[in-house]
Amino acid sequence: MDSNELEKERGITIFSKNASVNYKGVKINIVDTPGHADFGGEVERIMRMVDGVILLIDAKEGPMPQTKFVLRKAIQAGHRIIVVVNKIDRNDARPEWALDQTYNLFFELGANEQQIDFPVIYASAVQGKAGLTPDLSVMENVTPLFDTVVNYIQPPQVNLTAPLQMLTVNLVNDNYKGKLAIGRLYSGTLKKGMWVAHIARDRSIRKVQLSSLLLFSGLGRIDAEEAQAGDIVAIGGIPDVSIGETIADLENPIALPSIKIDEPTIKMTFAVNTSPFMGQDGDKTTSRNLNERLQKEMETDVALAVSQADSADRWTVAGRGELHLSIFIEKMRREGFELEVSKPQVIFKEENGKKLEPMELLTVEVPSDYAGTAIELLGKRLGVMKDMKVDGVTTIMEFSVPTRGLIGIRNEFLTLTRGMGIMNPLFAGYEEYKGEFRSSEHGSIVASETGLSNSYGLTTAQGRGQLFIGPGVPVYAGMVVGENAKAEDMKVNVCKTKQLNNFRSKNEGVEEKLEVPKELTLEYALSYIGDDELVEVTPKNVRVRKTYLTELARKQAKDNKGY
Repeated sequence: MDSNELEKERGITIFSKNASVNYKGVKINIVDTPGHADFGGEVERIMRMVDGVILLIDAKEGPMPQTKFVLRKAIQAGHRIIVVVNKIDRNDARPEWALDQTYNLFFELGANEQQIDFPVIYASAVQGKAGLTPDLSVMENVTPLFDTVVNYIQPPQVNLTAPLQMLTVNLVNDNYKGKLAIGRLYSGTLKKGMWVAHIARDRSIRKVQLSSLLLFSGLGRIDAEEAQAGDIVAIGGIPDVSIGETIADLENPIALPSIKIDEPTIKMTFAVNTSPFMGQDGDKTTSRNLNERLQKEMETDVALAVSQADSADRWTVAGRGELHLSIFIEKMRREGFELEVSKPQVIFKEENGKKLEPMELLTVEVPSDYAGTAIELLGKRLGVMKDMKVDGVTTIMEFSVPTRGLIGIRNEFLTLTRGMGIMNPLFAGYEEYKGEFRSSEHGSIVASETGLSNSYGLTTAQGRGQLFIGPGVPVYAGMVVGENAKAEDMKVNVCKTKQLNNFRSKNEGVEEKLEVPKELTLEYALSYIGDDELVEVTPKNVRVRKTYLTELARKQAKDNKGY
């Protein structure tokens, strides 16, 4: 069901999706949700739509760290849960071990007796088979899974004669029908063209007429004349509807409880692009463009918070994590936006005169030879080890670590573990401030001139550190073109050309070899930048730049503690 371009590229579910199947005369509505905690806003609102949960577990890996987040939400919602142990066709599958780990997770999260007594289905999705035992040879199809869903998950408890109530949990845009509100009918009946009450977040009520009514069939939507309580529907005709709002009976409008969402923990500044290359790539560059896009995103992403910053062309954007915000930025650049964003920062709280900060439960998986390296790295960032397990040649550890300790750590972690380490954070709540720490410092190689980079100028720079660009790349003064090996900034003229004269030098004719530059992805740029740097994002380029482009301005800002 992961049809979005970003989902295919990253191999993860980012956006929730609806589907429906008919099995033995029973209509089963299916909602696919993200598993990563950064997209918890999607998970939390979807839990209001469903009556049960299918928890997918990898037969080799067991429950992943992000599984804990989704399962906790399902348990809190009181849902019945079916566990599906998938990928039993793998040669290294260990389904019984994976199931034992799943039981432990249920106990850890405080599941009740009914939830812990869950049915188990073993499956191979790639072969389209499922069964009650981990024996592929006796499996024929996936009917055991559907039988379990029908027999174990209770059908929705509905009242067809009660006043109409529907909670909007998702919004989509249809090329022909306009904005569609998706939600579940909790009571009553909906008909195409009927007049209903739209209860907004501020509890104001408006009379509106439905222009369209659709039900889900397979992976698509079909027009319908009527829908009843228990159905998941998509309705049109309410252009200003938002997530969390109620569609109710016109004569007896009763609002449903709003969707409770965990607070954001990370914030960044989004601003209009002010670089010398502004407007070269994108067609959406103004403050009006940016503001409209931010407001539009808040309609569908309930975990996002936007507020005006210190000027009319700057906004503070808060979300659930770096991944949450970076996905949003990537969406914007693909839509033709140009913007500049600041280094991610955590959101602190104050309660009873004490400063509180967000904490993460971090799961780290590394080859055992690198366990000491990972412990040392996280210890420098105030991480406290909670658990450690050795599984063959792999060491799995859990740390309690401040969220700010994880900002910018991923690239250093991958470097130290030779790209073989895995980190998965999970928001664990707020705790008292843990004190200061020194993160790994780096210096930047900063372009001193505007022009085209060339091999001669880059050869001089590459001896000082890792370059981000190759020859023939447009640069401007104040643009970061590489990372200095020392913890200080260094100016380099990467546009400098070789002087021509009538004298032959000793090394003339000797070819200088340039190393392959480091690819500056959006995620890498966000983790790299310092407090005095910004990421310039356009449809075609991701650049790192100094906040103040001239050396004089940077010196003045430093003297005045402007960053």
